[in-house]
Amino acid sequence: MSLSGKTALVTGGARGIGAATAAALAREGAGVVIVDIEQADGVVDGILANGGKAWWYQVDVSDHRAVEDMVRTAEGTAGPIGILVNNAGIISRGTVLDISFEEWNRILAVNVTGSFNCCKAVIPSMVERHDGRIVNITSVAGKIGDITAAPAYGTSKGAVNALTKSLARQLADYGIRVNAVAPHAIETDMSAQWSEEKRRAIIAEIPLHRLGLPADVAQAVVYLVSDAAGFITGEILDVNGGYLMD
Repeated sequence: MSLSGKTALVTGGARGIGAATAAALAREGAGVVIVDIEQADGVVDGILANGGKAWWYQVDVSDHRAVEDMVRTAEGTAGPIGILVNNAGIISRGTVLDISFEEWNRILAVNVTGSFNCCKAVIPSMVERHDGRIVNITSVAGKIGDITAAPAYGTSKGAVNALTKSLARQLADYGIRVNAVAPHAIETDMSAQWSEEKRRAIIAEIPLHRLGLPADVAQAVVYLVSDAAGFITGEILDVNGGYLMD
């Protein structure tokens, strides 16, 4: 599944699923542009040490002007963006009784508008070249609703699922495929907040009897952006150990 000659942009690439995805794409030969509000030097250094190409830009994806400027700069340095992975996302715990209006707006701004901003910035070049691959990282919460997260999180991921399908339909004539990966129970900083009791309870509900790893999600992304998935678009791919089978 060689991606040699491709340039990929991965948002939220400083750690967790984003960092694993950036590294996996680089191993397949893609040059990787990492976008995050946090320092991503360590991820870039790791890719460079393994002979890959990587760049990092500190950008808040909810700011469309900053995203547009970043994409313009990145394409001037790394070449046209042929792969976009919208992974940047934030979460809030609690219920509808707990969440503030400010939290609600911020989660939607990053998770939904941030994904749209990045798509909006890279799609014109993809349309011009009649080639492009977009993968949005969503969540099982976008399909079944939030369990322990505040309702803004599942709402935002459900919106990204709909965005994925809408773009897949609109962009198919230009040879652009748009898909999503919906993880559940992945070993990241989010799951690190769980108590041991909650961790055991979640694992008990997963048919494969383990939590997922960032690499599990990364490999699903690599597949979806590769030529091996050339007849797949508009798919919301579950990566959840069998927790949800739909």
